[in-house]
Amino acid sequence: MEYKNKKVLVIGLARSGMAAIKVLNKLGANIFLSEKKQLEEKDRKYLESIGVTIYNQDLSVFEKDYDLVVKNPGVPPISEIVKKLQERNIPIITEIELAYDISKPQHYIAITGTNGKTTTTTLVYELLKKAFKEKALVGGNIGTPLCELVLEHDLINNDGYYISLEISNHQLVDIINFRPQISTIINLTPDHLETMGSLDAYYKSKTEVYRNMKDDDIFIYNDDDKILHEYTEKYPINCKIQTISLDHTNTYSYIKDDYMYVNNEKVLPLSCIRLVGKHNRQNILIAISIAKALNISNEDIIDVIDNFKGVEHRIEFVREINGVKYYNDSKGTNTDASITALDSFEKGVILLVGGYEKGLDMSEMKKHLSCVKKIIGFGAAGKRIASDLIDNPIIVNTLDEAVLEASKLATSGDIVLLSPTTSSFDQYSSYEERGKHFKQLVNKL
Repeated sequence: MEYKNKKVLVIGLARSGMAAIKVLNKLGANIFLSEKKQLEEKDRKYLESIGVTIYNQDLSVFEKDYDLVVKNPGVPPISEIVKKLQERNIPIITEIELAYDISKPQHYIAITGTNGKTTTTTLVYELLKKAFKEKALVGGNIGTPLCELVLEHDLINNDGYYISLEISNHQLVDIINFRPQISTIINLTPDHLETMGSLDAYYKSKTEVYRNMKDDDIFIYNDDDKILHEYTEKYPINCKIQTISLDHTNTYSYIKDDYMYVNNEKVLPLSCIRLVGKHNRQNILIAISIAKALNISNEDIIDVIDNFKGVEHRIEFVREINGVKYYNDSKGTNTDASITALDSFEKGVILLVGGYEKGLDMSEMKKHLSCVKKIIGFGAAGKRIASDLIDNPIIVNTLDEAVLEASKLATSGDIVLLSPTTSSFDQYSSYEERGKHFKQLVNKL
């Protein structure tokens, strides 16, 4: 697409919106920003200095004419403002598509799914960095927008980078041409009903990751996921498929005799894995399958896995106090993520749940409470979630109170686990902020 002198509306600033604006400015576009929050003075001054027209988010803003819209992933696809633009067939993309469109060819490894994205994306990046040094990058939904990487490494003029890219369903719904060399959908479980409108729309959006893949591109297929089977039948994959399984060995990658195998080659001893839980074995099996597809050596794979301790906010060990271990799983923003966390422990779990009300059903999670000693609900949805899970939970208002109550209840050998089952937007700006606050509270005990 030609961007020079085109009227481009950016909806939502945040980090990805600012990165998109900087790229669009470099390309000579006429930029308009629609932002509902009060801008910081330094941001406003910068935007005005490069000629950005700043609007609020009144519906009249979206009735104006634009050549293109770059939408922040946080703006729901079912929102009224998006509908206004779609009615007039104005193209809507996210900064992922913008970055892809203007960059030279790169090796994109796109990782999506409901849970495990950040751990897998981070691990893939560590493997890429070991093999390809400064040509390895990481970004997307994991924190650094792809447009930032474009500017930092001049991907408009430089090619051949290996980019581990976490990509959310909200980024995928606006894909047009984005085509990864390797992609995966780790798993599919209920989430984002409040922004997608239906589970079918959510699951379908994940399949966009492979829509443009073909020929020798590779899709890493989790053969253990029944919902993935259903949706790949509905929306067929048109590239090479490499299957993985934790449950059987008639796949491309599998586990046998305390080793992970890829294409019948013994690659990684399970004794090298430091992370707890079956879900992390799945993440690692996917990551090493990607590594082998890129011809990364077994020696490098073993070295990286042996030194990988996981990512912040995902079943992250915080501290042990008087025999009680505290774990931060603030990234557990849906029931399946919390089930995964619970299944990592055997007994004595004091579970902290609550946050923004997403309306998720707790019936499946109720089947995984055998390790739970007590549940404490906090925040806007805390009472509803905790009461749906057990009779007579402890209900408090804030995470501060929840941690204090848990510390009083816990005895030696117990686990205090923050795994909220929902997002943080009732009291925090992100799951990261919530997780950092939890760790501060624990470290003050």
